[in-house]
Amino acid sequence: MREPALILVVDDVADNVEILQLRLESQGYQVVTAGDGVEALEKIRTLLPDLLLLDIMMGRGAEGVMMARKIRKDPALSDLPILIITGIREQIAFMFPGQAVHPNFVPLNELIEKPVEPDLLLERVAALLKAAASRGQPVA
Repeated sequence: MREPALILVVDDVADNVEILQLRLESQGYQVVTAGDGVEALEKIRTLLPDLLLLDIMMGRGAEGVMMARKIRKDPALSDLPILIITGIREQIAFMFPGQAVHPNFVPLNELIEKPVEPDLLLERVAALLKAAASRGQPVA
């Protein structure tokens, strides 16, 4: 794994991106951003980030879900850790039955709901990067 880790933040709300970027950079991470799935997939393929922070609700719907599924189906990208950061429960009143993330909802490593608690974000980012490193990832 490269040091510092490279994290791609994908969200169509500029304020959300800025908050996440500042928080992550304050901890020494390299951060690149994208405002939609098309830009994000291009950056994933060219930069090979160590971790993806992804919003679900972008554009005209659940663009983040479709993006996560594309990543998991691509053998070159399928090991990229994905941390979903979303307000979907609030937006559509979706309830995850009995656990934080329903296993069939979207192919991801973890989900955090907005508004993001900064310490939880940093804890989950560190844990996902550590887990990826122990598996011999990321793709960089």
